[in-house]
Amino acid sequence: MDLSDARVVVTGGAGLVGSHLAASLLEQGATVRVADDLSKGGRERVPSGAEFTRADLTDEADVAEVVTADVDIVFHLAAHTDTNYDADRELFEENTAMTYNVLQRMRAVDVSNVAFTSSSTVYGEAPRPTPEDYAPLEPISIYGSSKLADEALLSTYAHSYGFTVWTFRFANIVGPNQRGNVVPDFIEKLARDPTELEILGDGRQEKSYMHVSECVDAIEHVIEHANDDLNTYNLGTRTTTSVTAIADIVSDELGLDPTYSYTGGDRGWTGDVPKMRLSIEKLAGLGWEPQLSSHESVRRGAQQLIADR
Repeated sequence: MDLSDARVVVTGGAGLVGSHLAASLLEQGATVRVADDLSKGGRERVPSGAEFTRADLTDEADVAEVVTADVDIVFHLAAHTDTNYDADRELFEENTAMTYNVLQRMRAVDVSNVAFTSSSTVYGEAPRPTPEDYAPLEPISIYGSSKLADEALLSTYAHSYGFTVWTFRFANIVGPNQRGNVVPDFIEKLARDPTELEILGDGRQEKSYMHVSECVDAIEHVIEHANDDLNTYNLGTRTTTSVTAIADIVSDELGLDPTYSYTGGDRGWTGDVPKMRLSIEKLAGLGWEPQLSSHESVRRGAQQLIADR
């Protein structure tokens, strides 16, 4: 699909990935409408040139205002994204309600192209590197369960209602304006106390981190080159970074040498997958490879977050 002059909706477009995606699409000449309830993202993140609607996608009337018949593709990124979110029922029900409402509205106005941001958490604790066809999918968090339920809805619309669906299973995405991730968490903790840093778990949790700029580039590449009814791709790097290594990188960028204190255990919270690395062979086969390693992505993200403080 050619995105250069497309009419696009980006739900969650004030968030980390959504705001960068909207900006990139505008640069290519797309007409971009951003929908966000601003529960996590800030209005200032929405790029100049994008139309903005403050919308609650659990409300069908708000969805109808955003998704109109003249749209070519919907990028559905809006979701509660915390794997350790306090209100499990709210996370599951609202994430799936938003996805269902968007898909039903698209079907009603004959818009059939949708890109969806899923997560590596749908795999649960799977062998590494984990390919897209790994089964069974056994998530261990409510967040992962909600993403898997969303994927099931999207599969139904692809196979039964003539939709073209691109589903992206993310590694951990890092970059400027980020919240709710280990990198900004460490920066905030060290701003409060530069002498000691609390690390959840044992610090040996090791995952793949991808910079948001490369994440957006990969999304666009896949949409432009993959055209099956249902296209599922992992997005990540070939390397991983431990939580202690992230602490070292953040401390180095801040010019600090704090003492580390660990809360213990092999994971940071209930539902945390301690080891994760996605196979990106399918993505590479489509002609796209990340240029930054996981460590380099973390360092670049930390530099940008520190500069923006």
